[in-house]
Amino acid sequence: LDAVATEDNYTAEIIELRREIEQIRQDFADNDNAFFLCSMALVIFFMQCGFAFLEAGAVRSKNTTNILIKNLLDSCISVIGYWSLGWAFAFGDSSNKVVGLFIGHSQFFLNGLKNYPMFFYQYAFAATSATIVSGAVAERCEFANYIVYSTLISTVVYPILTHWGWHKEGWMYRGIQTTGIHTTYMDFAGAGIVHLCGGIISLAAAYIIGPRIGRFSKDGEEDSLQIKGHSVPFVALGGFILMFGFLAFNGGSTADIVQPGEGEIVALAMVNTILCGAFAALTFLIIHYLTKGKWTLLLTINACLTGLSPFYRPKKEKNTKIFPK
Repeated sequence: LDAVATEDNYTAEIIELRREIEQIRQDFADNDNAFFLCSMALVIFFMQCGFAFLEAGAVRSKNTTNILIKNLLDSCISVIGYWSLGWAFAFGDSSNKVVGLFIGHSQFFLNGLKNYPMFFYQYAFAATSATIVSGAVAERCEFANYIVYSTLISTVVYPILTHWGWHKEGWMYRGIQTTGIHTTYMDFAGAGIVHLCGGIISLAAAYIIGPRIGRFSKDGEEDSLQIKGHSVPFVALGGFILMFGFLAFNGGSTADIVQPGEGEIVALAMVNTILCGAFAALTFLIIHYLTKGKWTLLLTINACLTGLSPFYRPKKEKNTKIFPK
């Protein structure tokens, strides 16, 4: 009997030891993922500096201060808006299934939130989405109007789009069932939710505001003015910073680094990203030289950034891991 009791004690101790080891492994995995997300988010946040340099160098010197303060306020306004309402709209759960298809309404002001690394990562995305519009309206947008639209994008527009495509209850994430075919929205790194959102708003804003005074000639007037930026080094520096940031933007969207094979996926995403940017830049530069007979730095940088942004990498699983568990 004593031998049986001793064996039972050993078995219980082994089971408990295994449970403790598994818990330690899980804690390490959670910490590794948190560090990974925060590190990637820091690099993505650094893209704000890239946008600032790129836009400041591309405008006339008299508008440099205006551009820089707008980019600074983008970061400040976005974090307040996303902290108070944006996160709740994007990833908050809903008690009503119909409402939950379109918007979340819980965890306002991060109440009850435990996944702070994901919040910081998603805030960096929201700030990027708002900043994209800044370049399209440079030198033409009133300061107060800029503050309003920046607030709306980071607090309402981007979070709602995020809920549609990246939350498990969103209507695009759930997909549409037609004639036996289940069609879902798949966006690995925000090509649609972040960049298309910012791009469409930029196009609408540029169309409504119109060109800078004197940029294009009218009937009976002289030729249009070629309004050039004041600092080529600023433009180049901003472009390199954004290239660096896009590697984290796309590579970090796995939101996981501890599972087998995830490190390879991160590396593959970064390799694909830089290849897309390189081919886009070289293709544009060659075509521009053949048609115009000259090189252009600013447009080549824009072409490179265009190639970096629409990134997509299919996954075996449905949709992506960018949304919180």
